Amino acid sequence: MPDFLLVLFLFNLCLFLLHEMDAIRHSEWRLFIFLKDMEDSKAYKVFTFIHLPMYTVILALLFSDYQTVTFWVLDIFFIIHAILHLFFEKHPRNGFKNTFSRSFIYPMGMIAAIHLLLMVMK
Repeated sequence: MPDFLLVLFLFNLCLFLLHEMDAIRHSEWRLFIFLKDMEDSKAYKVFTFIHLPMYTVILALLFSDYQTVTFWVLDIFFIIHAILHLFFEKHPRNGFKNTFSRSFIYPMGMIAAIHLLLMVMK
């Protein structure tokens, strides 16, 4: 049986993956400086394709000797990510202004903070 910290982290990673699926639905690329002016059909492809190497690196690091460092880096990223979404709440192109989308974003930041705290206390 995997330990609690691992399961907690994996649950949070799944929230992130769900958020990224939701991000495609809400055209999140419109919030990124380097994609916002691109035609939607092209930006969608670039945004989606970028996730392939990103997911590959994350999964490879989780199954490596760098697992603990990966936990730290991703937890910090999840916290910053949630804070950025909070700052962008009023952005006109933000499509995440609904309970469903927020139910992935903000718990992700909170769970990451709890995971970090529990790792430090362990």
